[in-house]
Amino acid sequence: MRTIEVTVYSAVQPTERVDRVVLAIENIFPGLIMDIRTDRIDAYNGPRSLIRLHRLLRSQKILDAARSVLQGGIRGNVIQFQLSKQAAYMGMVSFPPQEEPLGSLHIQVLATEGERIIDWLAPVTENGVAVEEIDLFEGGMEEDV
Repeated sequence: MRTIEVTVYSAVQPTERVDRVVLAIENIFPGLIMDIRTDRIDAYNGPRSLIRLHRLLRSQKILDAARSVLQGGIRGNVIQFQLSKQAAYMGMVSFPPQEEPLGSLHIQVLATEGERIIDWLAPVTENGVAVEEIDLFEGGMEEDV
């Protein structure tokens, strides 16, 4: 049985509004269950919360960059990476090279088949086009979101 758990964490700086940090997370990962505090947001859910990220990587044409970041973040059964909080607030995906001054969104994907998740999110490309798209969800679950 495949296990996929998505966790997103973000600090909320004193100069930030909590609702805007929540919106940044929801813009990329809709449907997360959130524990919202004034200084920190912890959110989690299953694989469906990755569907918008999957679509954004294609619409922004950043599959190669995403694949590199995701592969570099593999630690056993966990894929870890960061996204720009400011870009996420605008509904865009951006992988900062390091922690941003106001903090980044920290994402962790626990997956028994991590390479398959990466192949689904950011497949190998040729001339910027995915060589092969795989279906992570049996029964077309991607279309539901």
